[in-house]
Amino acid sequence: MKKRLTVVGSNWVSFLATRAIAITAFSGGLLLARLSPAVEVKTAILTNQVRWQSDYFEAYRMAEQGHKMLLIYFCDNAAKQNVAGQPIPLDPVDSALSIAASRAKLDNFVLVRLPVDASVPVDGTPSRLMDHAAFADLRGGPGLAIIDLAHADESYYTYVVSVCPFTPGKYYHFEPEHVLALLDLPEGTITQRTMVFAVRIHPERPASSEGTANPVLTDEAESHSRYQASIQVQGHHQWEGRFHRIRSRLFGRGTPGMPAEVVAESWPNENLIDSCIDCVDSWRQSPGHWSQVHAQHVGYGYDIQRGANGIWYATGIFSN
Repeated sequence: MKKRLTVVGSNWVSFLATRAIAITAFSGGLLLARLSPAVEVKTAILTNQVRWQSDYFEAYRMAEQGHKMLLIYFCDNAAKQNVAGQPIPLDPVDSALSIAASRAKLDNFVLVRLPVDASVPVDGTPSRLMDHAAFADLRGGPGLAIIDLAHADESYYTYVVSVCPFTPGKYYHFEPEHVLALLDLPEGTITQRTMVFAVRIHPERPASSEGTANPVLTDEAESHSRYQASIQVQGHHQWEGRFHRIRSRLFGRGTPGMPAEVVAESWPNENLIDSCIDCVDSWRQSPGHWSQVHAQHVGYGYDIQRGANGIWYATGIFSN
C-alpha cells in the first residue's frame, strides 16, 4: 500500500554507569542513554591532521570541560588501536576528518577512536559500550556517534544526538562524504538532526536545510510529529490554527515569514535512519512536496517521532 503524502503552504490560508552509564526511559519512541565517565588518561593518537583520543573517559572529560561535541568512532579493526602516539594508516573516516580539520570544522569536537568491543565499568563489571541503548542505531557494528557536551542548557545535553552506521540498512548505505555531513548538522535532538542528515545526503542535494535552523520551526515540527505519532495518523491536523501560531511566534522573534509544511510516514518497524531516508524519498515522489523540500528557505525545522504502531511520522516546516 502506498504511503500517504500531503503538503500545505502559505496559500492554504490565503491560499554508561548512572553518572557512569544510565539508561533513560523512552522519549517519543526513541531510547537514549546519558553517558558520564570517571577519568583515565591515555595519550592521543595522531593521524594526519586529526587528533584521536584512545580513552573514552578522558575524551568525555575533555569535551565536557571544553563545552564541545564528543565524536566516537567505533572501529571494527582492532589493529587501529595502536600503541599510543604511533602513526596508523588513514581510512575513509580519517580522510574525511582531515578535510574537515583543514576547514576548521573540528574545532568544536573531541574525537575518540574505540574498538567495537570496547568496555566500560558498570557497578564494577565491564560492560560493552555498544550494547547500551544510546548506540542502538549503530546496529552493533562500526560507525560514528556524537554526544552533545556543548549545549549545557538544552534537553539533549549529554545525549547521543547523531549516529552514522557503516552497516547498510533498508535504505541507508554509508558513504565517506556522510562524515562531513554529520559534522555540519545544526544543534538538536537525534531525531531532528537525523532528519536533517537524511535531507542533506539525498543525491539531489535539496536546499531546504541550507537556511537557518529556526528554533520555532524545529519546536513546531517536533510538536506536530509527536501529535501524529500519538494518534498514529499522518496529516496536517489543525494546520490553520498552527499556521497562525507559527507566524505569531516567528514575528515575536523578529523573523517574520509565511510557514509551509510537509509531512510523511515511514513503513512500519524501520529504524530511525532508514525511516528518515524513507520519508525524504516519499517527498521526492511528489512534485508538491519536493518543491518545498528542494527549495531554499529563510528558516527550516525538521523532526520525526515514532508511534506505538512502529511507524515514524516526519514533519518539515519552512519559513519563506
